[in-house]
Amino acid sequence: MKNKALKRLICGLLVLVTSLPFFCFALITPLKHDTVTTPGYRLRTIIIDPGHGGSHPAGARGTFSHGASGSYSLERNVTLALAFKLQKELEKEIPSLKVVLTRTTEDDVSLQRRAEIANENRGDLFISLHCNSLPNRYIREVVGHKHHKPVYHTASVPDHSGRGVLMLVYGFHRSGEEENAIKQNKIEGGDLEMNSDPNPNDPATMILMNEYKRKYRKQSIHLAELIDGELVETDGRHNEGIREQGVHVLCHSAMPAVLVETGYIDNPDDEAYLNSETGQNEIVASIVRALQNYKNEVESTSP
Repeated sequence: MKNKALKRLICGLLVLVTSLPFFCFALITPLKHDTVTTPGYRLRTIIIDPGHGGSHPAGARGTFSHGASGSYSLERNVTLALAFKLQKELEKEIPSLKVVLTRTTEDDVSLQRRAEIANENRGDLFISLHCNSLPNRYIREVVGHKHHKPVYHTASVPDHSGRGVLMLVYGFHRSGEEENAIKQNKIEGGDLEMNSDPNPNDPATMILMNEYKRKYRKQSIHLAELIDGELVETDGRHNEGIREQGVHVLCHSAMPAVLVETGYIDNPDDEAYLNSETGQNEIVASIVRALQNYKNEVESTSP
């Protein structure tokens, strides 16, 4: 390490990390003190990621690389509309924030490029907007009889039973990819005083790396809780909770990151809500309130 101050930080982190019990993210309490947040920390840049993009196969249903579809709308269009409204509202309510969109047209942007945009802009938060859907389900139906016995046929039919919102955070099984993102964004960007190629055998280096990973995961879960709470308690939406999943853009973004499934576009009620001015405005307002609360919390820990 290059200076004594950083060594003292590492020693303090070692005591902290060794005393932390393993926890279930569903039981995490709001972050009160952040050991790797510098004094005077301010939330400056938020990355908004409108999920999917590009053309959608004619007549196709369900989730494809280009997104999900409903009876009359496409995920790529709904998420882009939400992203524009969220950007406008954030710039109005929190003018000190820089808001960056990973996609501003219907054209698709690769998952890796979305993460790169987030890291290049030194984002403090990453919020990915999506619409959910369910795959078709299979049913057996009687289509006739033969020798006094029923003849069955298996048919694929749309499943419209999904409804409500779902929050996703990255899964532990992709933590190695997050380490690479942190190395590129924090170390090579000059934020950390360590070699550009961290030595996995250096305890001090890896403790600091692990502390960043712990901090980002904890903050991601807490932000997901705040957004979920606003959508459910204020807007009355049904929710499916907070889950971890190996989402590429989440684990490749070196910052707290949440994917918001805003509703099931293949459910008629949810689709109508997602495409309405009222629905979109409520979703955006709930996310803004959650971000305001999050900003107040993380900045109050850094006088």
